[in-house]
Amino acid sequence: MAADQDVVSAKAGGAGYQNNNDSSSSQSADIDTSIDLGNELIDTSKVDDVLTRKMALVNAALDEIGMTPFQWKLFFLNGFGYAVDSLLVVCQSIAQPAATQEFGNPSRYIAGISLASQIGLLVGAAVWGFSADVIGRKLAFNTSLFLCAAFVLIAGGMPNYISFAAMVAIYSAGAGGNYILDATNFLEFLPVSHAWLVTFLSVWWAVGYTITGLLAWAFMSNFSCASDAVVCSRTDNMGWRYLHFTCGALVLVLSILRLLAIRMVQTPKWLTSQNRDEELYAVLLDLSEKYKRPFSLTLEKLQSQGRVLHTDKSVWSGLRLRSHFSGLFSTPKLAYSTVMIIINWLLIGTVSPLYGVFLPYYLASRGADTGDGSNYTIWRNYAINQVAGLIGPIIAGVLVEWRWFGRRGTLAVGAAITTALQLGYTQIKTPAQNVGVSAAISAASNIYYGTIYAYTPEILPSAHRATGYGLCVVLNRVGGIVGVLVGSYANVETVVPLWICAGLYGALIFTSLLLPFESRGKRTV
Repeated sequence: MAADQDVVSAKAGGAGYQNNNDSSSSQSADIDTSIDLGNELIDTSKVDDVLTRKMALVNAALDEIGMTPFQWKLFFLNGFGYAVDSLLVVCQSIAQPAATQEFGNPSRYIAGISLASQIGLLVGAAVWGFSADVIGRKLAFNTSLFLCAAFVLIAGGMPNYISFAAMVAIYSAGAGGNYILDATNFLEFLPVSHAWLVTFLSVWWAVGYTITGLLAWAFMSNFSCASDAVVCSRTDNMGWRYLHFTCGALVLVLSILRLLAIRMVQTPKWLTSQNRDEELYAVLLDLSEKYKRPFSLTLEKLQSQGRVLHTDKSVWSGLRLRSHFSGLFSTPKLAYSTVMIIINWLLIGTVSPLYGVFLPYYLASRGADTGDGSNYTIWRNYAINQVAGLIGPIIAGVLVEWRWFGRRGTLAVGAAITTALQLGYTQIKTPAQNVGVSAAISAASNIYYGTIYAYTPEILPSAHRATGYGLCVVLNRVGGIVGVLVGSYANVETVVPLWICAGLYGALIFTSLLLPFESRGKRTV
């Protein structure tokens, strides 16, 4: 698409891009009855009929072009962002016990490193998510992984608890918006026939966990102080540092691959919402010509629909900035959907630290109860858990396309199985039960995670998609902070956090089924 970049830039600066109509409302010609709106997921015609019709034309064009090597490249390159996000979340959680043992904890109760991670992730979600609807998806795609890589490498050399926690907060902020933008970016290039790939994209999240789990098994079991060591020096405790150096180097390689493998452009649906018809048309035309795919949409057809609401104003105007939030509640059904998906994210944000972040403590506790609490066994079990987690997104990718399940049913199934398994986990007696049930929980919970990561951008309108997803993740991180604080003051070596987790997952069964939109087979708008 590099050739079209110059064409796009020239058009964007010329008269062809500017519309002299200075109006705050949609300006359209006669209603075009040839445009089929029946397969669009959300009816926004009463809010902005021009945007609705243009989005339907773009959806039809993407369906006509179909799945190309470009979208398959995005599956891998956006998947890197998913993998980095999970890799860094779990990297700090693995390091926390060892770093605390080496440095001591300034607070008796607060798990400061996990708290720093959650705060960083919250800030990252807010900055990357909210800005992407204003300036587009391209910047985050090209820069976020570089920021992560730099500060992960620096974190590995930190000399004390506070400085390490600070670096964790910064690299978490870099990663905090990755899966928001990666899912959004990927979805906005996909034909509806391959929308299920956004769910399957979460397999990369599990890949990140798996890589970190295997590295932890290698480094933490061989280069960490014994759990009962009275004095823990840096030379005896290099495992968590090696983990950060290795993960940082890996993220740096992935960030370079992103830049070399593809020339990223703004997504067609974001350009549609900005009324940038010439750029939008150039992107779609280039896609069809490069891969020799049919493409019948004309620029005249697009422009004849009129002008998208408020796009005569600056993207930084108060009206347009506010609209990214108010647009999430522009119809009663959309408002209800937005509230319900936020509740789901808030609940799962609370449950995630209680189970995932403190999983090493759980495994150590259960290993001690069954007679083996060695570093090797703890981190071997941890690695097995992460490998098992790969199964969840694969199951989710299949279930979301079955009409008996769809997106909402798959969410409920993932939450229900996880609830049952977590209740069963409180009754384990042997090492084999410990590994088997905890691995099954990792797989089952990833059915839910994989689905909600894909479902959320699907049910949000493109013009406000990154903002809405960012809002969900910000509330998710608020729940994460609550979860860290609860886990800090509770005894994480008992089964109490598991009972809390099971209760929260039980609530997710009902909140999943109460979601109003079923996006299977529907075009996102």
